[in-house]
Amino acid sequence: MTDRTVAVLLAAALTLLIALVAAAAAAYLARRDHANYPQAITRAGAAFATALSLATAFIATWTALVR
Repeated sequence: MTDRTVAVLLAAALTLLIALVAAAAAAYLARRDHANYPQAITRAGAAFATALSLATAFIATWTALVR
């Protein structure tokens, strides 16, 4: 495995970890706000999708600027 491949895999793993933490925090805060479980899971899913979308947009922009 090349160094670049390792860096890409580590970046992907870190991005997924951050998205999962954001989703867990959103679900926790929803439950603290007295939301029921389906609402909390919906908010967690929205936070997870938003985090991944922002990461994808950032990576696309950064890639376009570097090349």
